[in-house]
Amino acid sequence: MTDIPLVDLTVHHTPRDLRDRIALGFTKVLRLCADTFFAKRYGHRAIVLETVAAVPGMVGATLTHLRCLRRMQGDNGWIRTLMEEAENERMHLMTFIEVAQPSLFERLVILLVQWAFYLAFFGLYLVSARTAHRVVGYFEEEAVISYTLYLKEIDEGRSPDVAAPMIARRYWKLPDTATLRDVVLVVRADEAHHRDVNHGFADELAGKPAPLSVAPYPEHADDIRLAA
Repeated sequence: MTDIPLVDLTVHHTPRDLRDRIALGFTKVLRLCADTFFAKRYGHRAIVLETVAAVPGMVGATLTHLRCLRRMQGDNGWIRTLMEEAENERMHLMTFIEVAQPSLFERLVILLVQWAFYLAFFGLYLVSARTAHRVVGYFEEEAVISYTLYLKEIDEGRSPDVAAPMIARRYWKLPDTATLRDVVLVVRADEAHHRDVNHGFADELAGKPAPLSVAPYPEHADDIRLAA
């Protein structure tokens, strides 16, 4: 069974300059939209937001790959890290689809939001990769908050603690007795790890020292094909 890492819920990157404040402001606006649209329907919120969350890693990996090819230099492990992030967020989506089936309207929202966000994030990464990673860091801070609130809903009986989907048990190597609460805990730990990694990337691009610690990553399946 996976040992679920503890998550430090107090982590927050204090904005240091205008770029950071813009990244945080953009994140807060999107958070307000999500809160307004989904309220406490956390399963449905997760489906839509995870389709967006899987975009930055793929964009960052692609553009980093192309830059390294142009400059004929190494990537310091960034490409593999960002690809793993994108894949991990996709597995979050595949898991929550089993928990809360999206409606036709939500599927339409996903289609529109994903394309709009992809184009916007691609442009942002071209202009300022540092700001793009800071945005993702703040996104993940909000994700940790959202999944913490989801846990509260489950613990207080407002959301049913159903059995964990098979895909989640395989991917996170959870026992057959695992429930939705266990899934939310490992997903939250994933998001905390992405939070710290992306803030670290933004700091590195700004010439700042790397973070002293990064939230531990839960154990995942060695072969994603078997998990999916």
